[in-house]
Amino acid sequence: MNSDDTEKYYKIQIICPKCETKKFLEIPEKIINQSKQLTTISIPAGIICEHSFQAFADKNFKVRGYQTVDFEFSKLEYLEEDISTISSLPIFNEILTLLRSSISDKDIIGSALFTEEGKVLYTSLPQNTLFNTIREFEVRNKSKLTHIKKMYLELENNQKVCSQYIELKDIEDSKFILVLFFSEKVKLGMGNLILKELAQKIEDLI
Repeated sequence: MNSDDTEKYYKIQIICPKCETKKFLEIPEKIINQSKQLTTISIPAGIICEHSFQAFADKNFKVRGYQTVDFEFSKLEYLEEDISTISSLPIFNEILTLLRSSISDKDIIGSALFTEEGKVLYTSLPQNTLFNTIREFEVRNKSKLTHIKKMYLELENNQKVCSQYIELKDIEDSKFILVLFFSEKVKLGMGNLILKELAQKIEDLI
């Protein structure tokens, strides 16, 4: 396990359910610890072997099962289904489909959904960006700044992180934060526009 208190990882052995290839992956401790039950880890082809599949890890960092899928993941993903009301609704899967389809477009490197308190509902963000984003939301939560509807960050390498608060109409407890991570090619203004368009597509699912 990484000794850094802010960015701890656990090595979990993952076994492909199709070809039984084994490999240890470093999983962020913070994501596993926030889960009440199981964390779904979506593994794209090329990480373990040539197959895409999902693993289900419990709070003790033990893999409790696997699931094969009939579609390909483009990024390593983490998914929590028991943290918020929104993640237990059928529309949540439609939102994830939108996010996954957006990854290959317009230099979007990764995406994420967070609760208002900064807990991860879903993420395909690179791990360093994920930790930085979690810390930013934790600071906002401690400083009682959760009422801020949008956030824009430009990193030292000119990559951008843009986020927007969303509340789905007519669905109780459906508040969450949408985060997009852009390559250095995307200007901040364009990133904001892409974020706004994707947020509107999510709201139009209702």
